[in-house]
Amino acid sequence: MSDPCAMLPGMGFLFDAELWMWDARRGDSWTFVSLPVDVSEEIRDMSTGPRRGFGSVRVRVTVGGSTWQTSIFPSKEGHYVLPVKRAVRKSEGLDVGDKATVDLDVL
Repeated sequence: MSDPCAMLPGMGFLFDAELWMWDARRGDSWTFVSLPVDVSEEIRDMSTGPRRGFGSVRVRVTVGGSTWQTSIFPSKEGHYVLPVKRAVRKSEGLDVGDKATVDLDVL
């Protein structure tokens, strides 16, 4: 794909992102990808309704052959982050540091 992130007509956003781990609390770890800043800005602009908890936005995500619904969350850095659950990482053979192609639709 020539554009590292693109809005797909009627389909949402498509981008590549590296998986990273956030250690929230001792014993708990979460794996995320960061949405590109321009994608985050477009989502923020198109999300006109009331915000959900923590400023989250509901999305449908496809990575490889896995599709699921979840929420993205705003970060201190100004972009959204997407949690990638263990079942998806296992099914798609992904680990921290790997790049994933993410197809994301705002619900």
